[in-house]
Amino acid sequence: MLLFLLLQLLFIVHIYASPVPPQTLATTLYDVIVVGSGPAGVIIASRLSENAVRNVLLLEGGGPSYWVTGGTERPAWLAGTNLSRVDVPGLYSTIYSNPSTNLLCQNKIRAYGACTIGGNSAINAGLFYEPPASDFDKYFPTGWKSSDVRPSITRLYQTQPSTNNPSLDGVYYQQSGYTAAKKWLVTNAGYTELDINANAARKTKVFGHPAYDYSNGQRSGPVISYMQTALKRPNFHLQSGAWVQRVVRSGGTATGVVVNIGGTTSTISLTAKGRVILSGGALKSPELLMKSGIGDPAVLTTLSNANQLGGLPSTSWINNTAVGAGLFDNPNTFIEMSGPSIQAYNYQYDNPPQADKDLYLTKRSGNYAFAGGSCSFWDTIQHADGSVAGVQGGLGAAGYRDYTNASTVTMNIYGTSGLKSTGRVVLGGSDYLPGPSGDVYYSNPQDAQDIAMFIRRLFDALPGTGLTPLNLNPASTVAQIVQYITSWTPYTRGQVNHWSSSCRIGPCVDVNTTVIGMKNLHVVDASIVAPLSVNPQMGVMIAAERAWELINKLMV
Repeated sequence: MLLFLLLQLLFIVHIYASPVPPQTLATTLYDVIVVGSGPAGVIIASRLSENAVRNVLLLEGGGPSYWVTGGTERPAWLAGTNLSRVDVPGLYSTIYSNPSTNLLCQNKIRAYGACTIGGNSAINAGLFYEPPASDFDKYFPTGWKSSDVRPSITRLYQTQPSTNNPSLDGVYYQQSGYTAAKKWLVTNAGYTELDINANAARKTKVFGHPAYDYSNGQRSGPVISYMQTALKRPNFHLQSGAWVQRVVRSGGTATGVVVNIGGTTSTISLTAKGRVILSGGALKSPELLMKSGIGDPAVLTTLSNANQLGGLPSTSWINNTAVGAGLFDNPNTFIEMSGPSIQAYNYQYDNPPQADKDLYLTKRSGNYAFAGGSCSFWDTIQHADGSVAGVQGGLGAAGYRDYTNASTVTMNIYGTSGLKSTGRVVLGGSDYLPGPSGDVYYSNPQDAQDIAMFIRRLFDALPGTGLTPLNLNPASTVAQIVQYITSWTPYTRGQVNHWSSSCRIGPCVDVNTTVIGMKNLHVVDASIVAPLSVNPQMGVMIAAERAWELINKLMV
Protein backbone atom coordinates (compact mmCIF):
# COMPACT_ATOMS: atom_id res chain seq x y z
CA MET A 1 0.00 0.00 0.00
CA LEU A 2 2.86 2.36 0.81
CA LEU A 3 4.35 1.72 -2.64
CA PHE A 4 1.00 2.53 -4.24
CA LEU A 5 0.75 5.83 -2.35
CA LEU A 6 4.28 6.77 -3.34
CA LEU A 7 3.48 6.06 -6.98
CA GLN A 8 0.42 8.28 -6.74
CA LEU A 9 2.59 11.13 -5.49
CA LEU A 10 4.53 10.98 -8.75
CA PHE A 11 1.43 12.18 -10.57
CA ILE A 12 0.44 15.19 -8.47
CA VAL A 13 -0.78 17.95 -10.75
CA HIS A 14 1.68 20.75 -11.45
CA ILE A 15 0.18 24.19 -11.06
CA TYR A 16 2.46 25.47 -13.82
CA ALA A 17 0.01 24.36 -16.54
CA SER A 18 -2.51 27.11 -15.78
CA PRO A 19 -3.69 28.91 -18.95
CA VAL A 20 -2.08 32.15 -20.03
CA PRO A 21 -4.64 34.99 -20.34
CA PRO A 22 -5.34 35.77 -24.04
CA GLN A 23 -4.39 39.42 -23.54
CA THR A 24 -0.99 38.35 -22.19
CA LEU A 25 -0.43 36.03 -25.14
CA ALA A 26 -1.22 38.84 -27.54
CA THR A 27 1.26 41.24 -25.93
CA THR A 28 4.12 38.82 -25.28
CA LEU A 29 6.80 37.98 -27.84
CA TYR A 30 7.91 34.36 -28.02
CA ASP A 31 11.15 32.87 -29.29
CA VAL A 32 9.40 29.60 -30.12
CA ILE A 33 5.73 28.89 -30.81
CA VAL A 34 4.92 25.19 -31.15
CA VAL A 35 1.47 24.35 -32.53
CA GLY A 36 0.17 21.02 -31.26
CA SER A 37 0.95 19.05 -28.10
CA GLY A 38 1.12 15.57 -29.57
CA PRO A 39 4.25 13.47 -28.93
CA ALA A 40 6.44 15.49 -31.31
CA GLY A 41 5.16 18.88 -30.16
CA VAL A 42 5.70 18.11 -26.50
CA ILE A 43 9.23 16.82 -27.11
CA ILE A 44 10.41 19.67 -29.35
CA ALA A 45 8.91 22.35 -27.08
CA SER A 46 10.31 20.74 -23.95
CA ARG A 47 13.79 20.35 -25.43
CA LEU A 48 13.95 23.89 -26.80
CA SER A 49 12.92 25.27 -23.40
CA GLU A 50 16.03 23.73 -21.85
CA ASN A 51 17.75 26.95 -22.95
CA ALA A 52 16.54 29.32 -20.23
CA VAL A 53 16.79 32.45 -22.39
CA ARG A 54 14.15 31.16 -24.82
CA ASN A 55 10.51 31.99 -24.22
CA VAL A 56 8.67 28.88 -25.47
CA LEU A 57 4.91 28.65 -26.01
CA LEU A 58 3.18 25.33 -26.66
CA LEU A 59 -0.34 25.74 -28.07
CA GLU A 60 -2.94 22.96 -27.97
CA GLY A 61 -6.42 23.21 -29.42
CA GLY A 62 -7.91 20.57 -27.16
CA GLY A 63 -8.05 20.32 -23.40
CA PRO A 64 -6.89 18.14 -20.51
CA SER A 65 -6.28 14.41 -20.86
CA TYR A 66 -4.15 12.73 -18.17
CA TRP A 67 -5.04 13.51 -14.56
CA VAL A 68 -1.79 15.45 -14.23
CA THR A 69 -3.01 17.83 -16.95
CA GLY A 70 -6.33 18.40 -15.23
CA GLY A 71 -8.18 15.59 -17.01
CA THR A 72 -11.15 14.34 -15.00
CA GLU A 73 -13.07 12.22 -17.51
CA ARG A 74 -13.31 8.75 -16.02
CA PRO A 75 -15.66 5.98 -14.94
CA ALA A 76 -17.03 5.90 -11.39
CA TRP A 77 -14.69 3.10 -10.30
CA LEU A 78 -11.74 5.52 -10.55
CA ALA A 79 -13.33 8.00 -8.11
CA GLY A 80 -10.98 8.98 -5.30
CA THR A 81 -7.85 8.27 -7.35
CA ASN A 82 -5.40 10.49 -9.23
CA LEU A 83 -6.42 8.79 -12.47
CA SER A 84 -8.41 9.83 -15.51
CA ARG A 85 -9.47 7.37 -18.19
CA VAL A 86 -6.30 8.30 -20.10
CA ASP A 87 -4.00 7.14 -17.30
CA VAL A 88 -5.37 3.57 -17.23
CA PRO A 89 -3.92 1.50 -20.11
CA GLY A 90 -6.75 -1.02 -20.01
CA LEU A 91 -9.31 1.67 -20.84
CA TYR A 92 -7.65 2.25 -24.22
CA SER A 93 -10.12 0.25 -26.31
CA THR A 94 -13.14 1.69 -24.53
CA ILE A 95 -12.58 4.95 -26.43
CA TYR A 96 -14.51 3.17 -29.22
CA SER A 97 -17.36 1.79 -27.09
CA ASN A 98 -17.52 4.81 -24.78
CA PRO A 99 -16.35 7.71 -26.96
CA SER A 100 -15.04 10.88 -25.40
CA THR A 101 -16.25 14.35 -26.35
CA ASN A 102 -13.27 15.84 -24.48
CA LEU A 103 -10.40 13.88 -26.02
CA LEU A 104 -11.37 13.33 -29.65
CA CYS A 105 -11.27 15.86 -32.47
CA GLN A 106 -14.78 17.18 -32.81
CA ASN A 107 -15.30 18.77 -36.24
CA LYS A 108 -11.59 19.57 -36.58
CA ILE A 109 -10.44 16.81 -38.93
CA ARG A 110 -12.25 14.46 -41.28
CA ALA A 111 -10.74 11.35 -39.70
CA TYR A 112 -10.43 9.72 -36.30
CA GLY A 113 -7.94 11.33 -33.95
CA ALA A 114 -7.28 13.00 -30.62
CA CYS A 115 -7.34 16.74 -30.02
CA THR A 116 -6.11 16.95 -26.46
CA ILE A 117 -2.93 17.43 -24.47
CA GLY A 118 -0.77 14.54 -25.64
CA GLY A 119 -2.56 14.14 -28.96
CA ASN A 120 -2.94 10.54 -30.10
CA SER A 121 -0.47 9.39 -27.43
CA ALA A 122 -3.31 10.05 -24.95
CA ILE A 123 -5.75 7.65 -26.63
CA ASN A 124 -3.74 5.01 -28.49
CA ALA A 125 -2.53 1.65 -27.19
CA GLY A 126 0.88 3.07 -26.30
CA LEU A 127 2.80 0.65 -28.50
CA PHE A 128 6.45 1.65 -28.50
CA TYR A 129 8.60 -0.04 -31.14
CA GLU A 130 12.02 1.14 -32.24
CA PRO A 131 12.22 1.29 -36.05
CA PRO A 132 15.02 -0.79 -37.54
CA ALA A 133 18.10 1.13 -38.67
CA SER A 134 17.30 0.06 -42.22
CA ASP A 135 14.19 2.27 -42.21
CA PHE A 136 16.30 5.39 -41.73
CA ASP A 137 18.98 4.24 -44.15
CA LYS A 138 16.49 3.35 -46.93
CA TYR A 139 13.72 5.90 -46.59
CA PHE A 140 15.26 9.02 -45.05
CA PRO A 141 17.67 11.54 -46.61
CA THR A 142 21.23 12.42 -45.66
CA GLY A 143 21.22 13.93 -42.19
CA TRP A 144 18.52 11.50 -41.06
CA LYS A 145 20.30 8.17 -41.54
CA SER A 146 20.52 5.63 -38.72
CA SER A 147 23.89 7.00 -37.58
CA ASP A 148 22.41 10.51 -37.46
CA VAL A 149 19.39 9.55 -35.34
CA ARG A 150 21.19 7.15 -32.98
CA PRO A 151 21.84 9.91 -30.38
CA SER A 152 18.15 10.82 -30.59
CA ILE A 153 17.15 7.22 -29.93
CA THR A 154 19.52 7.06 -26.96
CA ARG A 155 18.06 10.25 -25.43
CA LEU A 156 14.54 8.99 -25.99
CA TYR A 157 15.22 5.75 -24.15
CA GLN A 158 16.83 7.73 -21.33
CA THR A 159 13.78 9.98 -20.99
CA GLN A 160 10.79 7.86 -21.95
CA PRO A 161 10.18 4.67 -19.92
CA SER A 162 8.94 1.58 -21.74
CA THR A 163 8.23 -2.04 -20.93
CA ASN A 164 7.12 -5.32 -22.48
CA ASN A 165 5.80 -6.56 -19.13
CA PRO A 166 3.60 -3.70 -17.89
CA SER A 167 1.85 -5.36 -14.95
CA LEU A 168 3.73 -4.39 -11.79
CA ASP A 169 3.30 -7.86 -10.28
CA GLY A 170 5.51 -9.21 -13.09
CA VAL A 171 2.83 -11.50 -14.48
CA TYR A 172 1.96 -11.63 -18.18
CA TYR A 173 -1.83 -11.63 -18.58
CA GLN A 174 -4.06 -12.86 -21.44
CA GLN A 175 -1.48 -15.42 -22.50
CA SER A 176 -3.74 -17.96 -24.19
CA GLY A 177 -3.31 -16.06 -27.44
CA TYR A 178 0.46 -15.82 -26.98
CA THR A 179 0.78 -19.55 -26.34
CA ALA A 180 -1.33 -20.46 -29.37
CA ALA A 181 0.47 -17.96 -31.59
CA LYS A 182 3.87 -19.21 -30.45
CA LYS A 183 3.01 -22.75 -31.54
CA TRP A 184 1.66 -21.38 -34.82
CA LEU A 185 4.41 -18.94 -35.67
CA VAL A 186 7.53 -20.19 -33.89
CA THR A 187 7.03 -23.96 -34.03
CA ASN A 188 5.21 -24.22 -37.35
CA ALA A 189 6.23 -21.14 -39.36
CA GLY A 190 9.84 -20.78 -38.22
CA TYR A 191 9.58 -17.39 -36.53
CA THR A 192 12.06 -16.45 -33.81
CA GLU A 193 10.74 -15.48 -30.38
CA LEU A 194 12.64 -12.46 -29.05
CA ASP A 195 12.56 -9.15 -27.23
CA ILE A 196 11.33 -6.85 -29.99
CA ASN A 197 13.14 -3.62 -29.07
CA ALA A 198 16.32 -5.37 -27.95
CA ASN A 199 16.46 -6.77 -31.49
CA ALA A 200 15.07 -3.77 -33.36
CA ALA A 201 17.02 -4.52 -36.55
CA ARG A 202 15.23 -7.83 -37.03
CA LYS A 203 11.88 -7.58 -38.80
CA THR A 204 11.76 -10.83 -40.75
CA LYS A 205 9.91 -13.71 -39.09
CA VAL A 206 10.12 -12.39 -35.53
CA PHE A 207 7.58 -12.73 -32.70
CA GLY A 208 7.34 -11.44 -29.16
CA HIS A 209 5.53 -9.54 -26.42
CA PRO A 210 4.34 -6.02 -27.31
CA ALA A 211 6.34 -3.07 -25.96
CA TYR A 212 4.54 -0.08 -24.44
CA ASP A 213 5.55 3.39 -23.28
CA TYR A 214 4.00 2.82 -19.85
CA SER A 215 5.48 3.61 -16.46
CA ASN A 216 4.48 2.37 -13.00
CA GLY A 217 1.45 0.56 -14.38
CA GLN A 218 0.04 3.70 -16.03
CA ARG A 219 0.06 5.29 -19.43
CA SER A 220 3.14 7.44 -19.82
CA GLY A 221 4.30 9.21 -22.99
CA PRO A 222 5.91 12.62 -23.52
CA VAL A 223 3.23 14.45 -21.50
CA ILE A 224 4.54 12.60 -18.45
CA SER A 225 8.18 11.98 -19.32
CA TYR A 226 9.05 15.35 -20.95
CA MET A 227 6.39 17.95 -20.27
CA GLN A 228 6.17 17.66 -16.51
CA THR A 229 9.83 18.64 -16.29
CA ALA A 230 9.38 21.47 -18.80
CA LEU A 231 6.41 22.89 -16.89
CA LYS A 232 8.73 23.63 -13.97
CA ARG A 233 10.70 26.06 -16.12
CA PRO A 234 9.53 29.69 -16.05
CA ASN A 235 10.26 30.05 -19.79
CA PHE A 236 7.92 27.21 -20.82
CA HIS A 237 4.23 27.98 -21.29
CA LEU A 238 1.37 25.65 -22.19
CA GLN A 239 -1.91 27.02 -23.49
CA SER A 240 -4.76 24.61 -24.19
CA GLY A 241 -8.03 25.48 -25.90
CA ALA A 242 -6.02 27.46 -28.47
CA TRP A 243 -6.98 26.72 -32.07
CA VAL A 244 -4.40 28.09 -34.48
CA GLN A 245 -5.96 29.23 -37.75
CA ARG A 246 -2.86 30.12 -39.77
CA VAL A 247 0.72 31.31 -39.60
CA VAL A 248 1.26 35.03 -40.05
CA ARG A 249 4.17 35.68 -42.37
CA SER A 250 5.91 38.42 -44.29
CA GLY A 251 7.22 36.76 -47.42
CA GLY A 252 9.38 33.88 -46.26
CA THR A 253 9.49 34.98 -42.62
CA ALA A 254 6.93 33.83 -40.07
CA THR A 255 6.02 36.58 -37.61
CA GLY A 256 3.44 34.77 -35.48
CA VAL A 257 0.20 32.80 -35.52
CA VAL A 258 -3.49 33.69 -35.57
CA VAL A 259 -5.25 31.81 -32.78
CA ASN A 260 -8.76 31.50 -31.40
CA ILE A 261 -9.06 31.01 -27.66
CA GLY A 262 -12.53 30.82 -26.16
CA GLY A 263 -14.06 32.61 -29.13
CA THR A 264 -11.52 35.44 -29.14
CA THR A 265 -9.21 35.66 -32.14
CA SER A 266 -5.84 37.31 -31.74
CA THR A 267 -2.30 37.20 -33.08
CA ILE A 268 0.57 35.80 -31.03
CA SER A 269 3.87 37.20 -32.23
CA LEU A 270 7.46 36.01 -32.47
CA THR A 271 10.62 37.80 -31.47
CA ALA A 272 12.80 38.98 -34.36
CA LYS A 273 14.70 35.68 -34.38
CA GLY A 274 11.77 33.49 -33.32
CA ARG A 275 10.46 30.33 -34.96
CA VAL A 276 7.07 28.66 -35.46
CA ILE A 277 7.00 24.87 -35.36
CA LEU A 278 3.91 23.04 -36.61
CA SER A 279 3.33 19.78 -34.72
CA GLY A 280 -0.36 19.19 -35.27
CA GLY A 281 0.04 15.85 -37.01
CA ALA A 282 0.05 14.62 -40.59
CA LEU A 283 -3.43 16.00 -41.31
CA LYS A 284 -3.48 19.29 -39.36
CA SER A 285 0.02 20.57 -40.16
CA PRO A 286 -0.48 20.46 -43.96
CA GLU A 287 -3.86 22.15 -43.42
CA LEU A 288 -2.19 25.00 -41.55
CA LEU A 289 0.46 25.35 -44.24
CA MET A 290 -2.21 25.57 -46.92
CA LYS A 291 -4.26 28.09 -44.95
CA SER A 292 -1.05 30.10 -44.52
CA GLY A 293 -0.69 30.34 -48.29
CA ILE A 294 1.82 27.49 -48.70
CA GLY A 295 0.81 24.61 -50.93
CA ASP A 296 -0.60 23.51 -54.25
CA PRO A 297 -1.61 26.69 -56.14
CA ALA A 298 -4.90 25.08 -57.21
CA VAL A 299 -5.76 24.43 -53.56
CA LEU A 300 -4.65 27.92 -52.54
CA THR A 301 -6.90 29.40 -55.21
CA THR A 302 -9.87 27.50 -53.81
CA LEU A 303 -9.04 28.58 -50.27
CA SER A 304 -8.58 32.19 -51.33
CA ASN A 305 -11.95 32.23 -53.05
CA ALA A 306 -13.49 30.90 -49.84
CA ASN A 307 -11.78 33.60 -47.71
CA GLN A 308 -9.65 31.01 -45.92
CA LEU A 309 -6.26 32.72 -46.39
CA GLY A 310 -6.81 35.81 -44.29
CA GLY A 311 -6.64 38.07 -47.33
CA LEU A 312 -3.15 36.93 -48.35
CA PRO A 313 -2.63 37.97 -52.00
CA SER A 314 -1.57 35.41 -54.58
CA THR A 315 1.70 37.27 -55.02
CA SER A 316 2.61 36.15 -51.49
CA TRP A 317 1.77 32.50 -51.97
CA ILE A 318 4.50 29.86 -51.78
CA ASN A 319 3.52 27.29 -54.37
CA ASN A 320 4.50 23.75 -53.42
CA THR A 321 2.51 20.68 -54.46
CA ALA A 322 4.46 18.56 -51.95
CA VAL A 323 2.43 20.02 -49.06
CA GLY A 324 -0.04 17.29 -48.11
CA ALA A 325 1.31 14.84 -50.69
CA GLY A 326 2.48 11.31 -49.87
CA LEU A 327 -0.01 10.76 -47.03
CA PHE A 328 0.35 7.21 -45.65
CA ASP A 329 -1.56 4.93 -43.32
CA ASN A 330 -1.12 1.23 -42.69
CA PRO A 331 -3.78 -0.73 -44.60
CA ASN A 332 -5.43 -2.95 -42.00
CA THR A 333 -7.28 -6.27 -42.09
CA PHE A 334 -9.04 -7.97 -39.18
CA ILE A 335 -8.98 -11.76 -39.21
CA GLU A 336 -11.04 -13.35 -36.43
CA MET A 337 -9.12 -16.31 -34.99
CA SER A 338 -10.88 -18.95 -32.88
CA GLY A 339 -9.65 -21.98 -31.01
CA PRO A 340 -10.50 -24.09 -27.96
CA SER A 341 -7.44 -22.84 -26.06
CA ILE A 342 -8.25 -19.15 -26.63
CA GLN A 343 -9.69 -17.14 -23.73
CA ALA A 344 -10.98 -13.77 -24.89
CA TYR A 345 -11.08 -10.78 -22.56
CA ASN A 346 -13.49 -7.88 -23.01
CA TYR A 347 -12.50 -4.58 -21.43
CA GLN A 348 -15.29 -2.65 -19.70
CA TYR A 349 -15.34 1.09 -19.13
CA ASP A 350 -17.91 1.33 -16.35
CA ASN A 351 -17.89 -2.03 -14.63
CA PRO A 352 -14.81 -4.25 -14.90
CA PRO A 353 -14.77 -7.47 -12.88
CA GLN A 354 -14.25 -6.60 -9.21
CA ALA A 355 -11.07 -8.63 -8.94
CA ASP A 356 -9.58 -6.82 -11.95
CA LYS A 357 -10.52 -3.41 -10.53
CA ASP A 358 -8.99 -4.23 -7.17
CA LEU A 359 -5.80 -5.65 -8.67
CA TYR A 360 -5.26 -2.54 -10.75
CA LEU A 361 -6.19 0.04 -8.13
CA THR A 362 -4.13 -1.51 -5.35
CA LYS A 363 -1.17 -2.91 -7.25
CA ARG A 364 -1.28 -1.40 -10.78
CA SER A 365 -1.39 -4.98 -12.03
CA GLY A 366 -3.58 -7.28 -14.05
CA ASN A 367 -5.60 -6.85 -17.21
CA TYR A 368 -6.05 -3.09 -16.79
CA ALA A 369 -2.30 -2.48 -16.59
CA PHE A 370 -2.01 -2.83 -20.38
CA ALA A 371 -4.06 -2.18 -23.49
CA GLY A 372 -4.76 -5.83 -24.25
CA GLY A 373 -3.41 -8.12 -26.89
CA SER A 374 -0.88 -10.84 -26.43
CA CYS A 375 1.75 -10.65 -29.17
CA SER A 376 3.21 -8.82 -32.15
CA PHE A 377 5.03 -10.30 -35.14
CA TRP A 378 6.74 -9.15 -38.35
CA ASP A 379 7.84 -10.50 -41.71
CA THR A 380 9.06 -9.11 -45.03
CA ILE A 381 8.09 -9.69 -48.65
CA GLN A 382 10.95 -9.71 -51.15
CA HIS A 383 10.31 -8.42 -54.69
CA ALA A 384 12.07 -9.46 -57.88
CA ASP A 385 13.61 -6.00 -58.24
CA GLY A 386 15.28 -6.32 -54.83
CA SER A 387 12.83 -4.04 -52.99
CA VAL A 388 11.22 -5.18 -49.76
CA ALA A 389 7.79 -4.60 -48.21
CA GLY A 390 7.26 -4.91 -44.48
CA VAL A 391 4.25 -6.64 -42.93
CA GLN A 392 3.14 -6.82 -39.31
CA GLY A 393 0.54 -8.62 -37.22
CA GLY A 394 -0.73 -8.98 -33.71
CA LEU A 395 -3.39 -10.72 -31.65
CA GLY A 396 -5.89 -8.63 -29.72
CA ALA A 397 -7.78 -9.38 -26.52
CA ALA A 398 -11.19 -10.23 -27.99
CA GLY A 399 -13.12 -10.76 -31.18
CA TYR A 400 -14.87 -8.12 -33.26
CA ARG A 401 -18.26 -7.43 -34.75
CA ASP A 402 -19.89 -10.77 -35.66
CA TYR A 403 -17.30 -12.92 -33.90
CA THR A 404 -17.27 -12.18 -30.19
CA ASN A 405 -17.52 -15.52 -28.41
CA ALA A 406 -15.23 -16.42 -25.52
CA SER A 407 -12.78 -18.34 -27.71
CA THR A 408 -12.17 -15.76 -30.44
CA VAL A 409 -9.64 -12.93 -30.74
CA THR A 410 -8.87 -10.50 -33.55
CA MET A 411 -5.66 -10.73 -35.54
CA ASN A 412 -4.61 -7.35 -36.99
CA ILE A 413 -2.64 -7.50 -40.23
CA TYR A 414 -0.79 -4.36 -41.44
CA GLY A 415 1.32 -3.43 -44.39
CA THR A 416 4.23 -1.23 -43.28
CA SER A 417 7.46 0.08 -44.82
CA GLY A 418 8.09 -0.29 -48.52
CA LEU A 419 4.42 -0.11 -49.50
CA LYS A 420 3.78 1.92 -52.62
CA SER A 421 0.28 3.35 -52.08
CA THR A 422 -0.10 6.90 -50.81
CA GLY A 423 -2.69 9.63 -50.99
CA ARG A 424 -2.76 13.26 -49.97
CA VAL A 425 -4.36 15.57 -47.44
CA VAL A 426 -7.57 17.01 -48.86
CA LEU A 427 -9.43 19.98 -47.38
CA GLY A 428 -13.19 19.50 -47.53
CA GLY A 429 -16.48 20.77 -46.22
CA SER A 430 -17.53 24.34 -45.61
CA ASP A 431 -14.69 24.82 -43.13
CA TYR A 432 -12.13 23.12 -45.40
CA LEU A 433 -11.09 20.61 -42.78
CA PRO A 434 -8.32 18.10 -43.52
CA GLY A 435 -8.85 14.45 -44.30
CA PRO A 436 -7.35 11.68 -46.44
CA SER A 437 -7.93 11.32 -50.14
CA GLY A 438 -9.53 8.12 -51.36
CA ASP A 439 -6.35 6.58 -52.77
CA VAL A 440 -4.37 6.08 -49.54
CA TYR A 441 -4.97 2.33 -49.49
CA TYR A 442 -4.21 -0.14 -52.31
CA SER A 443 -3.91 2.44 -55.07
CA ASN A 444 -0.85 0.41 -56.09
CA PRO A 445 -1.89 -3.26 -56.53
CA GLN A 446 1.51 -4.49 -55.33
CA ASP A 447 0.53 -3.64 -51.73
CA ALA A 448 -2.51 -5.92 -51.72
CA GLN A 449 -0.44 -8.68 -53.31
CA ASP A 450 2.20 -8.35 -50.57
CA ILE A 451 -0.27 -8.39 -47.71
CA ALA A 452 -2.18 -11.31 -49.24
CA MET A 453 1.08 -13.25 -49.55
CA PHE A 454 1.75 -12.60 -45.84
CA ILE A 455 -1.70 -13.92 -44.90
CA ARG A 456 -1.28 -16.96 -47.15
CA ARG A 457 2.04 -17.79 -45.46
CA LEU A 458 0.38 -17.53 -42.07
CA PHE A 459 -2.47 -19.81 -43.12
CA ASP A 460 0.02 -22.37 -44.46
CA ALA A 461 1.34 -22.80 -40.91
CA LEU A 462 -2.06 -23.24 -39.24
CA PRO A 463 -2.44 -27.06 -39.33
CA GLY A 464 -2.07 -28.59 -35.89
CA THR A 465 -2.50 -25.33 -33.97
CA GLY A 466 -6.22 -25.65 -33.25
CA LEU A 467 -6.74 -22.12 -34.59
CA THR A 468 -9.34 -21.35 -37.24
CA PRO A 469 -9.90 -18.06 -39.13
CA LEU A 470 -13.63 -17.34 -39.11
CA ASN A 471 -14.10 -14.52 -41.61
CA LEU A 472 -11.65 -15.70 -44.28
CA ASN A 473 -11.40 -19.25 -45.59
CA PRO A 474 -7.94 -20.62 -44.70
CA ALA A 475 -7.87 -22.40 -48.07
CA SER A 476 -8.14 -19.09 -49.94
CA THR A 477 -5.65 -18.49 -52.72
CA VAL A 478 -3.53 -15.35 -52.82
CA ALA A 479 -5.85 -13.97 -55.50
CA GLN A 480 -8.90 -14.64 -53.35
CA ILE A 481 -7.24 -13.01 -50.35
CA VAL A 482 -6.43 -9.95 -52.47
CA GLN A 483 -10.07 -9.72 -53.49
CA TYR A 484 -11.18 -9.96 -49.87
CA ILE A 485 -8.78 -7.48 -48.27
CA THR A 486 -9.42 -4.84 -50.93
CA SER A 487 -13.22 -5.12 -50.65
CA TRP A 488 -15.27 -2.94 -48.33
CA THR A 489 -16.28 -4.94 -45.25
CA PRO A 490 -16.18 -4.26 -41.50
CA TYR A 491 -12.95 -6.31 -41.39
CA THR A 492 -11.04 -4.84 -44.32
CA ARG A 493 -9.66 -1.52 -45.56
CA GLY A 494 -9.69 -0.27 -42.00
CA GLN A 495 -8.13 3.07 -41.09
CA VAL A 496 -5.45 2.46 -38.48
CA ASN A 497 -5.03 6.25 -38.24
CA HIS A 498 -1.24 5.99 -38.29
CA TRP A 499 -1.17 9.05 -40.55
CA SER A 500 2.31 10.07 -41.67
CA SER A 501 4.50 11.29 -44.53
CA SER A 502 2.37 14.24 -45.74
CA CYS A 503 5.19 16.83 -45.64
CA ARG A 504 8.29 14.85 -46.49
CA ILE A 505 11.87 15.85 -45.91
CA GLY A 506 13.19 17.09 -49.25
CA PRO A 507 10.23 18.37 -51.25
CA CYS A 508 8.17 19.86 -48.38
CA VAL A 509 10.70 20.65 -45.65
CA ASP A 510 14.49 20.70 -45.83
CA VAL A 511 16.84 18.55 -43.79
CA ASN A 512 16.46 20.99 -40.87
CA THR A 513 12.65 20.61 -41.01
CA THR A 514 12.33 24.18 -42.37
CA VAL A 515 9.39 24.58 -44.73
CA ILE A 516 10.63 25.08 -48.30
CA GLY A 517 10.42 28.78 -49.14
CA MET A 518 10.43 29.83 -45.47
CA LYS A 519 13.22 30.90 -43.12
CA ASN A 520 11.78 30.18 -39.69
CA LEU A 521 8.75 27.93 -40.12
CA HIS A 522 9.17 24.22 -39.36
CA VAL A 523 7.13 21.03 -39.41
CA VAL A 524 8.01 18.50 -36.72
CA ASP A 525 5.55 15.64 -36.42
CA ALA A 526 4.48 12.49 -38.29
CA SER A 527 4.19 14.56 -41.49
CA ILE A 528 7.98 14.37 -41.98
CA VAL A 529 8.29 10.67 -41.06
CA ALA A 530 8.46 8.14 -43.90
CA PRO A 531 6.40 4.94 -43.57
CA LEU A 532 8.09 2.76 -40.96
CA SER A 533 8.29 -0.99 -40.34
CA VAL A 534 6.61 -0.57 -36.95
CA ASN A 535 3.82 1.41 -35.32
CA PRO A 536 4.94 5.00 -35.86
CA GLN A 537 4.71 6.47 -32.35
CA MET A 538 8.32 5.88 -31.30
CA GLY A 539 9.54 6.94 -34.73
CA VAL A 540 7.72 10.25 -34.38
CA MET A 541 9.37 10.80 -31.00
CA ILE A 542 12.78 10.01 -32.51
CA ALA A 543 12.10 12.53 -35.28
CA ALA A 544 11.26 15.19 -32.69
CA GLU A 545 14.51 14.53 -30.82
CA ARG A 546 16.46 14.77 -34.07
CA ALA A 547 14.63 17.95 -35.08
CA TRP A 548 15.54 19.50 -31.74
CA GLU A 549 19.24 18.98 -32.49
CA LEU A 550 18.89 20.63 -35.89
CA ILE A 551 16.67 23.56 -34.88
CA ASN A 552 18.71 24.16 -31.74
CA LYS A 553 21.79 24.73 -33.92
CA LEU A 554 19.88 27.18 -36.10
CA MET A 555 18.94 29.21 -33.03
CA VAL A 556 22.47 29.61 -31.69
